[in-house]
Amino acid sequence: MSSLKFTAESSSNGMVERDFTVGDVPGVLWSPASGATDRTPLVLMGHGGGNHKKHPAMSGRARLLVAGCGFHVAVVDAPGHGDRPRTAHDEAEIAELFRARAAGEPEGPIVVRYNDHLAERAVPEYLALLDALQELPEIGTEGPVGYWGINMGTAIGIPLVAVEPRITAAVFGQHWPDVLAEKAKRITIPIEFDLQWDDEHISREEGLALFDAFASKEKSLHVNSGKHKELPRFEADSAVRFFARHLDGAATTAA
Repeated sequence: MSSLKFTAESSSNGMVERDFTVGDVPGVLWSPASGATDRTPLVLMGHGGGNHKKHPAMSGRARLLVAGCGFHVAVVDAPGHGDRPRTAHDEAEIAELFRARAAGEPEGPIVVRYNDHLAERAVPEYLALLDALQELPEIGTEGPVGYWGINMGTAIGIPLVAVEPRITAAVFGQHWPDVLAEKAKRITIPIEFDLQWDDEHISREEGLALFDAFASKEKSLHVNSGKHKELPRFEADSAVRFFARHLDGAATTAA
C-alpha cells in the first residue's frame, strides 16, 4: 500500500489546501479549516483531459463542497497530466489528436482509446489514494465517499466506481459510451449525469446511450443546450446538492 505524504499546506477563507503524494502520484486535499470528524464525507474528483489537479474547475468545485457542505475533497493528476511526465505513448496519442483536429476529422475514436488507456493506469492509483486517505484520522473509514468527474474524469470514474464499493454516489457526464457502457451496467449507486445537447464531439445518441447503460435505480439526466465546453456553471451547484443529499445523509445515519 502506498503511503500518503503531505508536501505543502496553505489555507484561505475557511479551507485548508494540502499538496501530497501517494507513491509518485501528486495530488491535493481540500478540507474545512475548522476540522472534521472521521465520519465527514469525502469526494474524490477526476479532472478533464489536458487539465490538472488544481485547474480552476477542480478548485472551484472543491470550494463549493468544503465551504457549502464541510466535506473533504481530493484529486490527483491523471497519468501524463499536470506534474506527471508524459510517456512516449502519451506523446503519440496527443500528437494524433492534434493531427485529427487540424484535419477536421472526428476526435472521438482517439479520445476514447487514449482515455481508456489512462483509466487502466489511473484506477489503481485512485484505489491506493482512497486507502491512504482513509488512514487519516480526520477522514477514517466510517464516512461516505463520492466521486465527481466530467469528460476524462468520467472515463476514469466509471471503471473506478464499477469496482469500488466504498463509493456510494457519483456525478459523471460528457463522454462516449464505447468502452464505458459495459462498465456502467455494473453501477447501481445514485448518479447524476451531465449532457450537452449541442455537443460537437459527442452526439446526443451517444450521450444518452451511456446514461441509459447505468443500472442505478436513481439516476438523473441533466441536459443543457450548448457545445462541449459550455456546460453551465450552475450544474456544479446541482452536483453539490446531489452529494449533500446522498453523502451528508449517510454520514448522519452512521453517526
